[in-house]
Amino acid sequence: MTKIFVMTHKKFAEPENPVYVPLQVGRAVHEDLGYMGDDTGDSISEYNCYYGELTGLYWLWKNYTGQENIGLCHYRRFFVDDDMELLTEKDYDTLLQSYDIITSKAMYAGEPYYDYYGKAHNSKDLDLEGEVIKELYPEDYPVFCKVMQGEKHYFGNLMVTSRIYFNAYCEWLFSIFFELEKRIDVESYDEYHRRVFGFLSEQLLLVWITARGLKVYESRVGISEEKAETKELKLAVGQLLKSGRIEEASELFYGVLKVRPDIQLEHSDLKQEIPVIEQIIYICKMEKDRHQKGMLDDTQELPQLIIHFRHIAELLKKKEEWNDIDIKYLKEHFVTETAVEVIARNDSALQQDWRAVVDYFCSRMGEM
Repeated sequence: MTKIFVMTHKKFAEPENPVYVPLQVGRAVHEDLGYMGDDTGDSISEYNCYYGELTGLYWLWKNYTGQENIGLCHYRRFFVDDDMELLTEKDYDTLLQSYDIITSKAMYAGEPYYDYYGKAHNSKDLDLEGEVIKELYPEDYPVFCKVMQGEKHYFGNLMVTSRIYFNAYCEWLFSIFFELEKRIDVESYDEYHRRVFGFLSEQLLLVWITARGLKVYESRVGISEEKAETKELKLAVGQLLKSGRIEEASELFYGVLKVRPDIQLEHSDLKQEIPVIEQIIYICKMEKDRHQKGMLDDTQELPQLIIHFRHIAELLKKKEEWNDIDIKYLKEHFVTETAVEVIARNDSALQQDWRAVVDYFCSRMGEM
């Protein structure tokens, strides 16, 4: 028997399979969505701004009485099989006969996790976390240090395990965090970084699993929709570009990314459009400063600008094969040397020879 609780802070399309049960996190401080909430009994729901989905984890630990296997996923992240179908109760039950815990597939930072975390968050919090673990669980501290220097990590606090392991993990995790609360000045953080315990917990799951030598099944994760904040940013930038307010679009774009760097992560920006939008904004600014007819003269609709940008990039990659139709496209759609240089400098397939790409573009345009 397995029950998977879907952590959510918004209405979403609920899976039809009854193994998935929505659980609203932070309901004590947000509008009641009509789902089961984390604000009854022994609860830390009012601290959702610091703990994120962990307020739901705590509530399940303290209040849910079911003894079956128990798991967590998110309103837009679910465990799936190789055909991208949601795992069923039978799938979970079968897996947990052979494994101790199910997690998301491991990701690799390409650098020590300590450095990777510090690029988006305060790495001093990891130091304080290590101090607490050394005091409360000294036997786990060497594993913590090893994990911090390794590249492997899980994301999203996604897991399914037995009730016994679930309770043990929660006891370990929250004892660390309740002590850590006394050492981190969370009120000095902005709204995004204030969710510090939610961020820290993602790597602590790996520490706990490794220290106990658990047998892990790493499952694929399907993402059902983009992060709401990502969609909102794209919409707002698109509206500003449509009205020709390029500077305002740039200020908004970088202002939002400063406080919400997670918006540009792959699992938030499913279509990988944020890097493209950044370059489009820069190109439009440069073309305006240089009094060039360019991207915004072709179209002011952001979805079309993205398609246009990607088409230019593909043309540049096969420049030696250009035909009259390709040249005509570049001319009729006001593709400038400015746009070509920005695209070539930032595309991994072009940046090494970006100058040659620009020169070739200029020479071919001069033929027309």
